[in-house]
Amino acid sequence: MAPIPKLMKAVQIDKTGGTEVLQYKDVPVPTPKNDEILIKNEYIGVNYIDTYFRTGLYPNPKPMILGREGSGTIASLGSEVPKSLGFAEGDKVAYMGTSAYADFTACPAEKVLKVPNGVSSANACSAIIQGLTALTLVEETHKVQSGDWVLVLAATGGVGGWLCQILKAKGAKTIGTVGSEGKVETAKEQGADVVVVDRPGQGDVLHKVKECTNGQGVVAVFDGVGKDTFERSLECVARKGTVASFGNASGAVEPFLISKLSAKNAKVARPTLYNYVATRQEFEHYADELFRMMTKEKFNIRIHEIYPLKEVARAHTDIESRTTMGKLLLKP
Repeated sequence: MAPIPKLMKAVQIDKTGGTEVLQYKDVPVPTPKNDEILIKNEYIGVNYIDTYFRTGLYPNPKPMILGREGSGTIASLGSEVPKSLGFAEGDKVAYMGTSAYADFTACPAEKVLKVPNGVSSANACSAIIQGLTALTLVEETHKVQSGDWVLVLAATGGVGGWLCQILKAKGAKTIGTVGSEGKVETAKEQGADVVVVDRPGQGDVLHKVKECTNGQGVVAVFDGVGKDTFERSLECVARKGTVASFGNASGAVEPFLISKLSAKNAKVARPTLYNYVATRQEFEHYADELFRMMTKEKFNIRIHEIYPLKEVARAHTDIESRTTMGKLLLKP
């Protein structure tokens, strides 16, 4: 390994706001704690949650280096990293942590994974948050069975594309929504059986759900849009079904009367990935399964664009436009 420099480039925010608060600057290379691994980043994932921290929707101490996932090479190991994890300098790894928008990231060893043969560094980075979110949604939030009808909103988005492919592999039947005609074929390529262009106020999505399910509704709605679609998701779900509201792309869901759920004995969940992979055992279990599916099922890992790290503002603008298809990556 090359010597570790003292300074690195990173994207830091000192206050909340629009993309103008993103500062591309020199900062010290982090010194890993005893239980941490220092990783030289090759790719860094951009996720909608990054914009929540930037805008202040999710409060966090400042200054802050954004970013929750990446992939790269181990530069150094803390003195107390368990040997049982099998890590060594030079290993190709992917991780889920914090402060990823940088040349180097120090991450707890428990949240670092070796990238298996047959999976590229870019695809591994793409999988960590969005792929694991999709897999845990269909395994934990609502256990989807073969033959189930399911509704996936924003089917060509980051998590949506993973959901469609995982659901197809499980034998489920997926209705996917997209924002324009230009995304219909992409959603079908990702595995959606039926695709609906979601035109606000037109009722097309609810109509298609009733048509496909003989009026029964879908067993699960995976809704990463939030405020604008939540009420409709409750209409689309079947008796005893689940609405999984896992994102706020259109804003946070407003408070509602819990008694509304009694009409169908429906369930509403607001899951986060981190509570499904809190332990090393859980993290490894779902990551191993996801990497297995990626190779065995020959998943199409769609990457929207790879942006230079210094162009992070453009990446945030693009992801907030809700017009992207697939994963946005940064490259230091």
